[in-house]
Amino acid sequence: MSLDWVYWAISWILLFWHSVWDAIGVPVNAVIGTNWAWILSIIFLVVTVRVILFPVFVKQIKSQRAMQALQPKVKELQEKHKGDRETLQKEMMELYRTEKANPLMGCLPMFLQIPVFLGLFHVLRRLDPGKQAKTLYGWTAEQFDSAATAKLFTAPIAGKFGSTADELARLQANGTTVKVIAGILVLIMMATTYLTSRQMILKTGWAEDPQQRMVQKLMLYGIPLSLLVSGAIFPIGVIIYWVTNNLFTLGQQQWVLRKFPPPPVIGKDGKPIPAPAKKAQPTKGGLFGRAKQTDAQPETKPTTPGKALAPKPGARPANPKKGRPAKRQG
Repeated sequence: MSLDWVYWAISWILLFWHSVWDAIGVPVNAVIGTNWAWILSIIFLVVTVRVILFPVFVKQIKSQRAMQALQPKVKELQEKHKGDRETLQKEMMELYRTEKANPLMGCLPMFLQIPVFLGLFHVLRRLDPGKQAKTLYGWTAEQFDSAATAKLFTAPIAGKFGSTADELARLQANGTTVKVIAGILVLIMMATTYLTSRQMILKTGWAEDPQQRMVQKLMLYGIPLSLLVSGAIFPIGVIIYWVTNNLFTLGQQQWVLRKFPPPPVIGKDGKPIPAPAKKAQPTKGGLFGRAKQTDAQPETKPTTPGKALAPKPGARPANPKKGRPAKRQG
């Protein structure tokens, strides 16, 4: 299937935002060798896509809530069909169908953004002064040349860590500068990708379903590590898009998780399971290495009741400092 409609859509959004920033008068290569009009165009491409996909993101959160509510039933099925993986999978699929829960919904927003990523990747790869089809996908020759020479800290947005010497020469770029800027951005891309997955898992918890847990581990560890290799072929503009998208996701998830906190875990008796209380741990310190109490209750010492120490009515008060003389034996 042709993706020309994706390339047209991405080009249109980029050119629209560039015209907006150009009309405002955003500086071009005047501040730290950066064409902010094109950088902001890529950033607001993310904003445009995320606004369009916001309803899908809400469905993703609802699906994750439904999957979390089903965890006690999933655990029961795992105990019931322990050792029979085929029957367990059938029972779990039937449970998801009955409860109208989709385990793959959590990955849907990411999958829907893949065409956008591929479209931007394709468009930025075309920003080569040696290419003849400058007016493809609605670009004018002037817009094409402007984007082809757009830079971030003197590194062209069409350049990449693995750019060849010929490509760098056509872009009039310094190879060391491109590698440094692209390398730093790749590390930021890996870190923010890891943080977005970690944020969601910490709030919703690890899934009991082995299939769901495997997907969580893949998103948490597999994807960030794969970017260490694949990031070498991404143009700098694509990495800017990825990092901006991750930062947008972090903020959006934080807002949604705070506004709609995860539901309490329900036990087999139908009652919510309270979170385990943290035990107070003594910490070393204080005078002569004594342990300090970290519990909320203050330390108490055993005391003798006052009534036991009081003298009886009519009796002389005893003086504990003076002892009685011993009786002589006759």
